[in-house]
Amino acid sequence: MIRRHFFLIAAGVALVLMILAGGAKLLLGGKAEGQGGPGGRATAVSQVKVGERPFTDRIEVLGVAKGRQSVTITSNTTELITAVHFTDGQLVSRGQVLVTLKDDQETADIAQAQANLDQAKRNYDRWKTLADKGIAPRATAEQNLAAYESAKAALASAKAQRLDRVIRAPFAGRVGISDVAPGTLIAPGGAIVSLDDASVVRVDFSVPDRYLATLRDGLPIKASPDALPGETFQGQIAQIDTRIDAATRAIKARAEFPNPGGRLKPGMLVKVAIDQGVRQGLAVPEAAVQFEGQQASVFLVAKGEKGQVARRTNITTGLTADGFVEIRSGLKAGDVVVADGLNRVQDGGAVRDVAKPAGGPGGQGGKPQDRKAG
Repeated sequence: MIRRHFFLIAAGVALVLMILAGGAKLLLGGKAEGQGGPGGRATAVSQVKVGERPFTDRIEVLGVAKGRQSVTITSNTTELITAVHFTDGQLVSRGQVLVTLKDDQETADIAQAQANLDQAKRNYDRWKTLADKGIAPRATAEQNLAAYESAKAALASAKAQRLDRVIRAPFAGRVGISDVAPGTLIAPGGAIVSLDDASVVRVDFSVPDRYLATLRDGLPIKASPDALPGETFQGQIAQIDTRIDAATRAIKARAEFPNPGGRLKPGMLVKVAIDQGVRQGLAVPEAAVQFEGQQASVFLVAKGEKGQVARRTNITTGLTADGFVEIRSGLKAGDVVVADGLNRVQDGGAVRDVAKPAGGPGGQGGKPQDRKAG
């Protein structure tokens, strides 16, 4: 009985020791594998060389698109609409009749003015004949001439009044959506329909005056509407304002974009980009850069006592384009940095490469090619 209890106790103690030893091994092994500190196993990371890459200096501002010509058609009198001669979204030509207003009174006024003119002409012709024969005074003929000219002016005025009852398109373009219909009573200034000439779209925008030397008429420009993601339109600066805003220190410019397909719509919010030129700059992949607040850093790979180690190095960044970050200071061409796996790297920790150092962002093989560690 005593031997049996002793055996069970010994077996339990042995089992506990085995569990403790296994846990310690796992703990130490995991730490050695996960940390690259001195005495631990090196962390496997991809590395990349710092190289040069082209970057485009670009000014980006927001603007609102509008047609080359845009207007809201209105009436200058209060009257009933008798006919609508367009459909929503229709292309119309310059001078095309859009709406006809009731013109009964104007038609009657024209008839009366025409009758008065005819009578005035007959009176003038008769008195002129008599004056030419010396039978009537020349002054009487001249008075009838004045009455005749006045009657002609009255007829022209009556016709002009009727023209106000016919509303025409002031330029060629496309009409919008309208709610007017025959029988609608339109008031002065009341909107009938919008009309836009969007064959060419204009975008007005403001840029800081420090870019004034860059701007010029005819400068190529790109537009990217928020409503059409992925689409870019090519245009040029058509006009630069003559004054700089004293409050904002910005100058206004106008760009024009051909719009044959009508994809750009007046009122669209547009991002306008002006390229200032292309330059070469040091660059690393975005994945190699860490940001803590406003400070950016990379892990610079250097030679240590027992191999390669990663040193955190603060850098100053510039532009970001196509997955690469421009390095203004903190690195030099040919430096090797950790390209990924930053969350497993410690400052001063040992590292080993699982990728051949690439030729840098600006050379061949700018993207590291992973391979298995031997």
